[in-house]
Amino acid sequence: MKSFAYGALAMLAITARLSFSAPQPAIVPGPDDWTVDVRFEHPQQIFLKLTGDDKPSRFWYTIITLTNKANREIDFYPKCELMTDTFQIIPAGEGTPATVFEQIKKRHQSRYPFLELLEAADTNILQGKDNTKDIAIIWPDFDDKAKGIKLFIAGLSNETTAIDHPTAKDKTGKPIKVFLRKTLVLDYKLGGDAAFRSDAKLILQGKYWTMR
Repeated sequence: MKSFAYGALAMLAITARLSFSAPQPAIVPGPDDWTVDVRFEHPQQIFLKLTGDDKPSRFWYTIITLTNKANREIDFYPKCELMTDTFQIIPAGEGTPATVFEQIKKRHQSRYPFLELLEAADTNILQGKDNTKDIAIIWPDFDDKAKGIKLFIAGLSNETTAIDHPTAKDKTGKPIKVFLRKTLVLDYKLGGDAAFRSDAKLILQGKYWTMR
């Protein structure tokens, strides 16, 4: 138990140091930098009984709407994670059967008739409103002790930077470079008792960009 606690503390210390030293996105974008226009739905729950399970499994999802207002076609290589305030990190799509997306698409067919799954979305976004994309991002249920979550959505901008790793070094003794991408953060407070998670209300605490 002690070794686990020390390991967790060490991991938190490294994470905190990386967060502290990470630069913020540029206030004025460079001439070749772009960031897509983003709209989003607040996360929702969906339940689905999977093969072999006695009761339905809970999944969480958000829908983002992306419009390319740059003066050229852009590349789209997303990476999305959900992090709880108990330090559980879940990559989007992890352990999520295709049937979950099918049910989400049916639920939102009237508003998002061309809804795409994040993992299957095209890697290019063409210019203009006519080429706007609606994309579903899905996560399995998270720690029931969590009182808050953050969604990290990268790939919406080509702005990048590099910082020195706080501990890792190369063969010459120089710090290894850590490459960061401009990332959208959606910060939510989770209201209600964990025993009644199906009635939980997510309250948006903040929306901002960070380098991660």
